[in-house]
Amino acid sequence: MIEIERKFLVSSEAFKKVSKTSTRIVQGYLNSNPERAVRVRIKGEKGFLTVKGKSNNTGTSRYEWEKEINVVEAEQLLALCEKGKIEKIRYEIPSGNHIFEVDVFSGENQGLILAEIELNQEDEPFLKPDWLGKEVTGDIRYFNSNLVKNPFRFW
Repeated sequence: MIEIERKFLVSSEAFKKVSKTSTRIVQGYLNSNPERAVRVRIKGEKGFLTVKGKSNNTGTSRYEWEKEINVVEAEQLLALCEKGKIEKIRYEIPSGNHIFEVDVFSGENQGLILAEIELNQEDEPFLKPDWLGKEVTGDIRYFNSNLVKNPFRFW
C-alpha cells in the first residue's frame, strides 16, 4: 500500500482541547535503512511490525506494509532493535474529512511535537488548524527512523 502523508511542526498545545484519543507509543527499528525501514511498535495494548520503503522526491509518498502482532512478540522484537527508541504520546484530532495524528515526543526527543495527516492524493486539500506550524514533509531529520539515530535534544 502506498502511504501519502504530510508532516508539520506544531505551534501550540491547543490540539489537546479537541483531541479524541491519546495513546502511548514505543517503537524501535530492526532496520533503519532509508531504502527499507523495518519498525516494531507497541501502541497502547497492541503490537505492530511495519516495513516502509523509500520516500518519493517530495517525501510525501512511500510504500508501507503493516501487520498487527501480539504485544509479547513486539516486546521481544524491541529487544533486538538497533540502538535507541522512540517514545511518544499520539493524539488524534478530527479536522474536516481528515484526522491529524499529533505526536508529543518524550525521552531523547522531548520537546518535539509533530502532526501528520494521511491523504488520498499528494495535492489533496485539507483544513489547517491554527496550531499547525511549519511544514516539514520530506525533511529527513523528522523521520522517526532518523530521530532514533539523531535525537531532537542534540540538534
